[in-house]
Amino acid sequence: QVQLVESGGGSVQAGGSLRLSCVASGDSVRWLCMGWFRQAPGKEREGVASCSTSGLRTYYADSVKGRFTVSRSRDGAKITLYLQMNTLESEDTAMYYCAAAACSSPSWRPLQTDDYSYWGQGTQVTVSA
Repeated sequence: QVQLVESGGGSVQAGGSLRLSCVASGDSVRWLCMGWFRQAPGKEREGVASCSTSGLRTYYADSVKGRFTVSRSRDGAKITLYLQMNTLESEDTAMYYCAAAACSSPSWRPLQTDDYSYWGQGTQVTVSA
């Protein structure tokens, strides 16, 4: 079983920055790809950023390219996934979720919610204009 716990959300003014963290623990988490997703009220959950098991390959939604950076680190059996969010906009307001997935299949899609099996509870990000 895999557990994901997010932190770092909050309220910030437009143009500001936040860093989200997600601690992953459980079976074989170091071999899972991980990503960040978000869901605004009345909208579908969408992929924001993700990275490979090594963290060397990263993927971003067009709306956050150049503003957000995803990274991961390992401490023993735990993995921490980060999302550095800069130049935040009101459109970034959403609940942000951390997710993990087995990603060895060539058909795996890094920013598709259906391709992730494990999810955290979410952390709220609110950006005021």
